Amino acid sequence: MLHELNPEQLAAARHGDGPLLIVAGAGTGKTATLVHRVAHLIGRGADPRRILLLTFTRRAAAEMLRRVEAVLAASGGGAGGNGAGGGAAGASAAHASGRVWGGTFHATAARLLRIHARDIGMTPDFTIMDRGDAEDLMHVARTALGLGRGGARFPQKSTCLDVYSRCVNAQLPLNEVLHTAFPWCLPAEEGLARLFARYTDLKEEQQVLDYDDLLLFWRGLLADPAGGARVRERFDHVLVDELQDTNALQADIVSLLRPDGTGVTCVGDDAQAIYAFRAATVRNILDFELRFPGAEVRTLTRNYRSTAAIVAATNAIIAEAAERRDKELWTERAGGGRPVLATCRDDDEQTQWLCARILEHREQGTELKKQAVLFRAQHHSMSLEMELSRRNIPFHKYGGLRFVEMAHVKDLVSFLRLAENPRDAMAGLRVLGLIPGIGPKTAAALLEALGAAGGDFPAAWTGARVPEPARAVWPAVVELFATLTAAGPGEVPAQVHAARSVYGPLLERRYDNVQARLRDLEQIEALAARSRTRSEFLAELVLDPPAYTQELAGPPLLDEDYLILSTMHSAKGLEFDVVYVIHAADGNIPSDMATGSSAELEEERRLFYVACTRAREQLYVTHPLRYYTQPWAKADTHGYAQRSRFLTPAVLAHFEQVQTGPEPAAGDEGPLGRVTTASIRAGVRALWEAPAGA
Repeated sequence: MLHELNPEQLAAARHGDGPLLIVAGAGTGKTATLVHRVAHLIGRGADPRRILLLTFTRRAAAEMLRRVEAVLAASGGGAGGNGAGGGAAGASAAHASGRVWGGTFHATAARLLRIHARDIGMTPDFTIMDRGDAEDLMHVARTALGLGRGGARFPQKSTCLDVYSRCVNAQLPLNEVLHTAFPWCLPAEEGLARLFARYTDLKEEQQVLDYDDLLLFWRGLLADPAGGARVRERFDHVLVDELQDTNALQADIVSLLRPDGTGVTCVGDDAQAIYAFRAATVRNILDFELRFPGAEVRTLTRNYRSTAAIVAATNAIIAEAAERRDKELWTERAGGGRPVLATCRDDDEQTQWLCARILEHREQGTELKKQAVLFRAQHHSMSLEMELSRRNIPFHKYGGLRFVEMAHVKDLVSFLRLAENPRDAMAGLRVLGLIPGIGPKTAAALLEALGAAGGDFPAAWTGARVPEPARAVWPAVVELFATLTAAGPGEVPAQVHAARSVYGPLLERRYDNVQARLRDLEQIEALAARSRTRSEFLAELVLDPPAYTQELAGPPLLDEDYLILSTMHSAKGLEFDVVYVIHAADGNIPSDMATGSSAELEEERRLFYVACTRAREQLYVTHPLRYYTQPWAKADTHGYAQRSRFLTPAVLAHFEQVQTGPEPAAGDEGPLGRVTTASIRAGVRALWEAPAGA
């Protein structure tokens, strides 16, 4: 059963019943080790019905149990015995693995709460709200309390739910959560406290649970003397995958399931703890022995994914972490080039260089889908997306909506669309819907008047009767469209800037996390400088790249190969032959939004490490030197960016450093033979020296 494992993995899989932490470095086969650990427990006689396997996705749980089944079947075990019986025992492997309690924390919580609901005064037929339902109920409570009225900005329902969720999952008081994660919501602290009290009361009255309640009530059930004992007696073994991604509430649940640690096995890597924004805490893996005294720690260090050069470079990156579990990964994989740090003049040069390398690797036999471009923030890929579309290089983007599909970006673009085509009803409804007090009926009337005026905005809208809340901003909106119409097709950045000036205050009223959104709009203005006309700019923005996995199935793609674009967070758990980590300038990596504390900086270092460890054969990191404060076609004011602080001299020793840019033309390799510095200096002397013999 265990013959496929290396000595480190074997020791972990065959561990006894005491608490065990498996520290599994990137690419070291942690899933195989956990699968064999479960199979070994069943093979030695453990009742599979008394094994609980907790993962973070349903797919991960199903895949692990499928592999457990395969291991048991291949070994002739799985009936709960020692393997005797050969084929008959192997045939029962599916039944053995199928009886394991495998699933996510939340799915397991729902299952147990259905069984034991009455132990904590619940009815077993409670309903579970999804994210949308929870936001709507939060909005009901928000409206009932009159929050957001009276002129002061109050967080929207989605942000309120985010704050509530962070308090629950991190088990931190509201004031601390606001100071550390939502500082722009601090003025609303008193209102949020009242809102959360009302929200929880409404859930109790209606006997509904939100996503976070599943964990909260599971922990409450375990804390109950009678109910907790009944749950604990169900399980002899509790195995947890991705421990570094658990929050404080989940760690409490594991402790309450097995208070003395007997039968606990946790797998994770502190170097890949990157989800603090979801309330996950690296302390759960760093402090494991404090929670379970006497625990044994097994470390997996053999990397099966990357070449030796990449492993050495990523070891150097994480070696500078302030606090970590020591481990030096190694590999027997030879070949591949040294990681490359490419210094580019600016974003445009970075984009051109990336496209050249991507196509070069494709010509050398590396499919596009085996190459990935990773970035810290959504807008970092905007320029690249446009260039890939121009060159007809297909790509899928992961980690959220495409940049131009984000709500605030679509809002801004709608101003330009309506100016370009006053008959564009969808753009018109979106623009008018942004203005306070204007609802669908008023918007439809205004668009009808615009159509009757032949698209003449001043004629149709000057003096139009609009609701009282809209009157303060309405003249600026009319003036904006008069300006955009008169501007004609050119000066696109100036038109975007004018639209930003009017839209900015509307955005601040409509959305939370305003500064990040305003920075996205600055990127749109910078992008506009690359287009000669407004119509060209709008056409490029709506170029539709291949549909990605979150969308419904559509017509089959004729070109089945595509480049992967992904945020660093979304790339965790994936691997590619060639990886490009872009915008490695300080302020991007680490993000300037995450430099407020040493803990945030350490997580940014781990995020950079995770991105680099996705590479199997070749790793590129790119660093643009120059960032423009305005679109370069409008002004050339710029500043030089510092290289990421994570690329220290010790790390750079493992990289080949190159300068990008056009290759010198033939014959330009050296100075011209007819001109020398001496002859130039001699020529200028004539300006102040008298000719010889004068």
